[in-house]
Amino acid sequence: MGIRIVKLPDVGEGVAEAELVEWHVTVGQSVLEDQVLAAVMTDKATVEIPSPVSGTVVALGAEVGGVLAVGAELVRLEVAGEGSVDVEAAPKQAVAALPQATAPAAVAPVAPRPALPPARSSAQPGATGGRPLASPAVRRRARDAGVDLRQVRGSGPAGRIGHDDLDAYLRGDAGGRAAARVPNTRIETVKIVGLRRRIAQKMAESKRRAAHFSYVEEIDVTAVEELRATLNAEDRPGRLRLTLLPFLMQAVVKAVADFPEMNALFDDEAETVERHGGVHIGVATQTLAGLLVPVVRHCEALGLWDFATEILRLSEAARQGTASRAELTGSTITITSLGALGGIASTPVINRPEVAIIGVNRQAIRPVWQGTQFVPRKMMNLSSSFDHRVIDGHVAARFVQRIKGLVETPATLFIEA
Repeated sequence: MGIRIVKLPDVGEGVAEAELVEWHVTVGQSVLEDQVLAAVMTDKATVEIPSPVSGTVVALGAEVGGVLAVGAELVRLEVAGEGSVDVEAAPKQAVAALPQATAPAAVAPVAPRPALPPARSSAQPGATGGRPLASPAVRRRARDAGVDLRQVRGSGPAGRIGHDDLDAYLRGDAGGRAAARVPNTRIETVKIVGLRRRIAQKMAESKRRAAHFSYVEEIDVTAVEELRATLNAEDRPGRLRLTLLPFLMQAVVKAVADFPEMNALFDDEAETVERHGGVHIGVATQTLAGLLVPVVRHCEALGLWDFATEILRLSEAARQGTASRAELTGSTITITSLGALGGIASTPVINRPEVAIIGVNRQAIRPVWQGTQFVPRKMMNLSSSFDHRVIDGHVAARFVQRIKGLVETPATLFIEA
């Protein structure tokens, strides 16, 4: 018998280190050649590391959340025959492109979900050799929700657990029966790793380096909502229903044409501002793994239904963990919204190195004075933040007022300048 050391491989693109986000093996476990040992996250992607040989795990090189340099010991295996310390695993294809987290709005730490008891089922939960079969995206969701996948019944081939199986378990109807819930008074310490750590780092960096100031303006959205309802009432097979967001994106496109300093990236180390001709709007999207910002590119060339199609496609990809790195990076200005939870006002955090972010608050019917009387109007606040190092207050106010004027008179959204 001998010892083989599997080192963290060079995962490409100049990456010098990676964070260990998940172990797929434990000490004492037998593994086969090409079996996944661990998942690591770089600034660019999450990568699965397979075993180069069959053997038994005798030591792990780090705890989850630890950062390993390329070439550092990842796993030590006991193998048949002569051992070697020079064997390195080759990385599998990236399984879920996750960039350095770009999260524009304040994200609260994930509260641990009370552990659920095993589903009452005579069937064994999907697993092979005691380890449940599931994709990295499903494992991340389960970890964030505090769920032990060994208690989840998989409906896929060989008992593989999918998103639907996890959803059923979280609803409490795994196996067709309601899972009994019991009070949980214990205190659980949750280590911040993976995407959540990237979000925390990005948020802290943005607040530390950008000089934030926020500007809140009330907008009358009655007319644009009436237009939206009229367009959605048209019988057009295959056409998506419009939300307010495509209209806001159209307004941002026209507004940045007048205020190009808003569609820009600030390199504070080089002390330069890059003003972009193309408008690439990031749309903050909440996922079970954390807040991601998929990017709708070249919005200046798109229309309302193009926006709706891209928003749906990208948000679904982000939530399923299948969005590519290219789809999650490269924005030049961001829109963030909490929908019905949007509150009266907010102070969104700039998606650095951008210099502006538009925050959307919830709508409400309010009395508005119109010369001789109060009339009910559908009103909404925009809460926007700017980097005061390069954006002056009066410029920010004029920019938001431009968006306000476009939205309140929606016909102007479609007039070519």
